[in-house]
Amino acid sequence: MSQERRIKFAWMDVLLLVFLASLAVLNPVSEIHAQLALLSIGIFQVFERSFIGFVGQRGETYSIIIKIALASLLISYTGSVQQPSINSSFYLIYYIPVVTAAMYSGPWGTLAWTALSSAAYCSFLIPALQVYRLTASGATELAIRNLFFFLAAMLVNRFVMESRQQAERYRQVAEQLADTNRQLKQAQAEARRSERLAALGQLSAGLAHEIRNPLGVIKGSAETLGKKLPTEDPVARELAGYISSEVNRLNSLVSRFLSFAKPLELKKQPEDISLIVEHAIKAAQEQWPDSSVEVDRDYAKDIPPVDVDAELTEQVFKNLVFNAFEAMEPDGGTLNVQITKEYSDGRRGVEVAFSDSGPGVPPELREQIFNPFFTTKSTGVGLGLSIVSKIVDDHGGWIRVEPSAGKGACFRVFLPAE
Repeated sequence: MSQERRIKFAWMDVLLLVFLASLAVLNPVSEIHAQLALLSIGIFQVFERSFIGFVGQRGETYSIIIKIALASLLISYTGSVQQPSINSSFYLIYYIPVVTAAMYSGPWGTLAWTALSSAAYCSFLIPALQVYRLTASGATELAIRNLFFFLAAMLVNRFVMESRQQAERYRQVAEQLADTNRQLKQAQAEARRSERLAALGQLSAGLAHEIRNPLGVIKGSAETLGKKLPTEDPVARELAGYISSEVNRLNSLVSRFLSFAKPLELKKQPEDISLIVEHAIKAAQEQWPDSSVEVDRDYAKDIPPVDVDAELTEQVFKNLVFNAFEAMEPDGGTLNVQITKEYSDGRRGVEVAFSDSGPGVPPELREQIFNPFFTTKSTGVGLGLSIVSKIVDDHGGWIRVEPSAGKGACFRVFLPAE
């Protein structure tokens, strides 16, 4: 595609040089300087884009000025004693800087550059008046020529401005489509995650009930066995104690499975989200009293109250803050907490973002970290973020993870206010 475009422009450049060469051949005045001026105009027109790219920001301005100068130079060389330069047939060469100005400038800039081109052309009237007298018909002809300069400039500029507006509309539509595609992909990922959570929740509930009954039998049997063992056999009694303690640990794990699987009973009421976030931060600072993690708060003003279950929402924020502290320990770091008013998925709400300076989350794990039993820690069963995601989903919001501005991870939680 790009090769065909280069060939197309090369043919246009050749045609331009052919047309200018034809003008040089048809020049009634055998002045070599006129041919050189035409050649200069052609060469500059061919390499104009390269010139603008080399000069930079003011390249377009310099390009218009150079074209006005070259056009004036050509007119000066096509005049003679019998025919003043103001009457030169080559006055049409001023359409080149006029059209160029119309392409590069806005309406007012186009008028200004066209006026300058007209002034450059009319300047040749001064030496002509020293020999000839300006008649009424001559003045009318001169005015008509200048008016045609302005007419051509405004027509070209109007076309260029409409093309720019159309291109801007296309760009905005493309950005909207890209944003819509991004939101669609996020919605699809969240839908897949919700389906997995629902299926695993049902599986966890069934397994938990099936496991809890044998655990109860094992625990009761171990306690009964411990009571009947002779006191002079400490090893057997210790083993029976191990059985009972491990059963309690498994029972606690089963309870977490059930809390993940069972439907949540939300007790919603209007709450100040910033206060709930502060409770979570305070709990983390109490958990790590000697931590070197600094908390940077950025709370927007006039945050609307949100109908949430305060206890469950605090559990969400505690989990995210605790994870951030763990990710930055023992070296420390900065946890940036930002609360803003947002409008997401056609709903008004509040977004809370937790950005840490820890090692971050690899891209291939960002969708998996919300799955049950998935964890990168040496301890834990990987239910924390799954329960967090379930709580947020039940509130009608969403939770997403993305790279932080520097390094680390950023967890964003959106809770609808309506």
